[in-house]
Amino acid sequence: LQFPQLESSHHVYNFYQETDQVLDVDPNQQPYRTSYHFQPPKNWMNDPNGPLVYKGLYHLFYQYNPNGAVWGNIVWAHSTSTDLINWKPHRHAIYPSQRSDINGCWSGSATILRDDKPVILYTGIDPDKKQVQNIAVPKNISDPFLTEWVKSNLNPVVEPTTLNKINASSFRDPTTAWLGQDGIWRMIIGSKRRRRGLAVLYRSRDFMHWIKAQHPLHSVADNGMWECPDFFPVSINGKNGLDTSTLSEIGVKHVLKVSLDDTRHEYYTIGTYNRATDRYVPDEGSVESDSGLRYDYGKFYASKTFFDSVKNRRILWGWINESSSVEHDLKKGWSGVQAIPREIWLDKSGKQLIQWPVAELEKLRAKKVELHNTMLKKRITNQRFRSHSFTSRRNGFVQCIAARYKKKQRF
Repeated sequence: LQFPQLESSHHVYNFYQETDQVLDVDPNQQPYRTSYHFQPPKNWMNDPNGPLVYKGLYHLFYQYNPNGAVWGNIVWAHSTSTDLINWKPHRHAIYPSQRSDINGCWSGSATILRDDKPVILYTGIDPDKKQVQNIAVPKNISDPFLTEWVKSNLNPVVEPTTLNKINASSFRDPTTAWLGQDGIWRMIIGSKRRRRGLAVLYRSRDFMHWIKAQHPLHSVADNGMWECPDFFPVSINGKNGLDTSTLSEIGVKHVLKVSLDDTRHEYYTIGTYNRATDRYVPDEGSVESDSGLRYDYGKFYASKTFFDSVKNRRILWGWINESSSVEHDLKKGWSGVQAIPREIWLDKSGKQLIQWPVAELEKLRAKKVELHNTMLKKRITNQRFRSHSFTSRRNGFVQCIAARYKKKQRF
């Protein structure tokens, strides 16, 4: 992928450099900061963007406000890791520098091209507040840290027009692209038409010039704007992840996840992708609404997966936004964390996904305790206790795993 007259997106703006400073607040006065969830030292963070693995390094980009603890002034911050646990921060990868993103660099995805070169697709906000799609590539592909990115002078490569009749205020978050058997790239972008959610489909031969398909990959009436769509294959024969451009149709299902702007919840369906017609059809019984299957039933939004080619797995990231007030966020100086990265795969039933924290988290365990042939007893001193349970929701019902005792209990 070559850009004529490339312009570096790393012109230095002094007011952005404060991102590397550490909070002046005493850590002991920050009881809500996490110990091993990913979060920057300070300021606002939201959607995970463009996660990928390149030359053995994991990359996480994310929506970030370098100027404060509330949303605004959005750039793509960037960190790398060798183990998904310990992260090295880098200077911002993408920030407003072109007409096509002058009012913010919103969410998007990364794709690995056939020559193993990464490329980023992201939503920019232009001077007219239109949501348009842009492209950026690494300045130096021999740099495993990918610290510098350049933008195409053809940006935006996709935009709303009177001809395509796309809603200019609801057109964002391009997915990781996938390659078809015909050698043509596909991607989807979240949108809506009135109350109908849309996964707008685009095709390209060179990853630069994109043509809108006559029909969306999929759409559903009456559930509003589809943010941060994610579309990827899963194997029906085991836990191994699949590359997004997997061509095989044997032993493969597909997952379509959307984040509902109306409810700030996500849901996903499992179904079949018809490569000949470029249409996705959810399996019978899939619920396509806010009451459908979700990765997480707590605070979890704008999630993004990527294929980890190093360990042959698919990894899920998601943004967690606290329920604190703006005033509280300003006082503590930060807002938002990323959920612990999770490996996901298709359940044997084929009806839902299974997820588990990445194995690297076990490195955080210390002071191992082993007990052999020992009976553990606990005396119940207060019958009016509340049982602490682990709750998981599957297929619409709740399973509670709780201790059961012979004595009558009140919950």
